[in-house]
Amino acid sequence: MQATIVTIGDEILIGQIIDTNSAWMGTELNLLGINVKEIISISDDHQQIIDTIGRAIQSSDLVLLTGGLGPTKDDITKKAIADYLKVEMEFHEPTWNRIQKFFQQLGRETTPAHKEQCFIPKTAAVLLNKMGTAPGMWFEIGNSILVSMPGVPYEMKYLMTHEVLPKFSQKLGDQHIIHRTILTAGEGESRIAAKLESFENILPNNFKLAYLPNLGMVRLRLTGVGKNKTELEKEIERLKENLVQRIPQLVFGFEKETLAEVVGKLLIERKKKLGAAESCTGGYLSHLITQVPGSSGYFQGAIIAYENSIKENQLGVLVKTLREHGAVSAECVTEMAQGAIKKLNVDMAIAISGIAGPGGGTEEKPVGTIWLAVADRSSVQTNKLTLFKDRLKNIEYTGNVGLNMLRLFLLEAK
Repeated sequence: MQATIVTIGDEILIGQIIDTNSAWMGTELNLLGINVKEIISISDDHQQIIDTIGRAIQSSDLVLLTGGLGPTKDDITKKAIADYLKVEMEFHEPTWNRIQKFFQQLGRETTPAHKEQCFIPKTAAVLLNKMGTAPGMWFEIGNSILVSMPGVPYEMKYLMTHEVLPKFSQKLGDQHIIHRTILTAGEGESRIAAKLESFENILPNNFKLAYLPNLGMVRLRLTGVGKNKTELEKEIERLKENLVQRIPQLVFGFEKETLAEVVGKLLIERKKKLGAAESCTGGYLSHLITQVPGSSGYFQGAIIAYENSIKENQLGVLVKTLREHGAVSAECVTEMAQGAIKKLNVDMAIAISGIAGPGGGTEEKPVGTIWLAVADRSSVQTNKLTLFKDRLKNIEYTGNVGLNMLRLFLLEAK
């Protein structure tokens, strides 16, 4: 079953609000086995709404509209649907009674606009919206279904959860879509794809693998479609294990786990205390670590050594090291990490120093040159990054790489 989602509103197109409705609806539909083939955002334009409905109905079994159902003059979705269907608008008395009762409970008067809101296309099946005044509407057009809902997210979610999705479930039959998400770090999308080429070649026709890259990480989404849910789940688990065995060092978790959570679990298992010494990232790595509830059990703290004098006085970096190698060097981050272990009295530490940008680079050390070190009391590992000219992306990327360095260091220290 194919679905098209249409969001209506100038405020989306000009960037005043972000369309979160489509992402939420897409997730819920997919869980039911409904494939979202298209997401469209359009303006509050009568003819454009009509044209978009017509095109979507031709190509999809389900068309979901959100937006344009409020009491103001720019809320024109209902009239556009009526004109598309070539039906009259009718006053819906139950909706008017519900709105009056709602405002009485609030101790407020209704307005003529609220009464106008109760006119709906004649062929609509009304969906009860207990979260607001605008009713949802369900239309069956040939073999397709058109649903119109308010754009307010909590109203849309209420209608989807209590009215729309249950109706869809009854019509679907047995088709199921199942996903498994494998989380990786340490290699880019193209390198992982090369390692998994033979795996993709053996995938059954009802399975597919998608690559979803982020800064320093790639999510792999394995998807299976079938009628027998039990067999489908068995097969997708088998395929997931097969995939993981091909890139074991790159896989750090599954589904919604974060790299910081995984590092935290490893620190707890190994009974290690961690500290950090950050320069160009300004505490971002420590922020990632402390986002995890319970991180106080393994993270002692950080020294933000932005100035060289702080590197010297707080972390014990040698003046000779800074003079001969500079603050952006393997030697400097090694001494920063070792100094953090002593200063913070921890078992291990991570240190970062670099040129995040957009200025400050040289021919020898251009913008995006960043060094990291992870150390314990007996060993140290360093890593040089050559990144972009975008400051925030460099900081975020480095944070993710730093977490992965910690993960690998802890795994090797078993």
